[in-house]
Amino acid sequence: MNAFHLLLTVVALTLTFEFSNGWHDAANSIATVVSTRVLTPFRAVLWAAFWNFVAAFIFGTAVAKTIGKGLVHIEMVDEKVLLAGLLGAIAWNLITLVLGLPSSSSHALMGGYGGAAVAKAGFGALVLSGWTAPVFFIFLSPIIGMVVGIAISAVTSWIVRRQRPLKVDRWFRRLQLLSAAAYSLGHGTNDAQKGMGIITTALVAGGLLTSYEVPYWVIICCHLAMGGGTMAGGWRIIRTMGQRITKLTPFGGFAAETAGAITLMSTAHFGIPVSTTHTITGAIVGVGASRRLTAVRWGITRRIVFAWIATIPGAAVIGALLFHISQFWLK
Repeated sequence: MNAFHLLLTVVALTLTFEFSNGWHDAANSIATVVSTRVLTPFRAVLWAAFWNFVAAFIFGTAVAKTIGKGLVHIEMVDEKVLLAGLLGAIAWNLITLVLGLPSSSSHALMGGYGGAAVAKAGFGALVLSGWTAPVFFIFLSPIIGMVVGIAISAVTSWIVRRQRPLKVDRWFRRLQLLSAAAYSLGHGTNDAQKGMGIITTALVAGGLLTSYEVPYWVIICCHLAMGGGTMAGGWRIIRTMGQRITKLTPFGGFAAETAGAITLMSTAHFGIPVSTTHTITGAIVGVGASRRLTAVRWGITRRIVFAWIATIPGAAVIGALLFHISQFWLK
């Protein structure tokens, strides 16, 4: 396989990863709006996919630059590293999908990419300072989502305190369409940019770009791929996210989605690649805990947190193994 064919393979595989990202993370965008029965699953995935794509025209590429050149020294990267990293991330996504665990596609990509880079050039290939914020936000983003979810629940509860429950339910069924759209915008900009970062790195490593600027066609293709994956859906994970952590009403769904949207848009603005899974899980937990602590099924939540912690090292090991295999396969 020559360099050009390898580059095309990396681009195609990145778009496949974005599709799997949307498929894997569809639950993050639609679990609340489905579990509250505001939308049917089919209408919900169409709604989420539309706003995933619209995000291409609203936000910049700060997260893409962090992924592409902020984690690994770009001069030490070649197409084999990118290929092994992508395959490692996709493999991890498939494993967690089969298990029904809402792990992070973002951290799977980071782990696979970093593991393959270390397999090629040792730990010196890593930009250690670039990993600080993403690793820190593994723990911080769900806490932010939870705190914001509690705050929004408290404020909105006070605003509607004198209204009849049926009237409140009717209001928040309509408002949840807006909060689901806002969350899908944040999901789109955060997750599609990760694929943009990989493709742009491949173009720079292949000599087709002289500077690290994300081409417009890359932006559009990544958003289209992720929107298509969202439409495909991940139904087993929807059940975990929407019903097994805590029971949600339209009021709670609105609070969780709004908290997630605020967190994702804020971190994307600063170029911090966070997990949409971590963020919405924290927000759902916050909404449940705002009613009472026993409303949250902590056993399920602990299982999800274990998957979070295992994602980067697990995907890194798979990425490193695949890089060593590629040395023989792609000679």
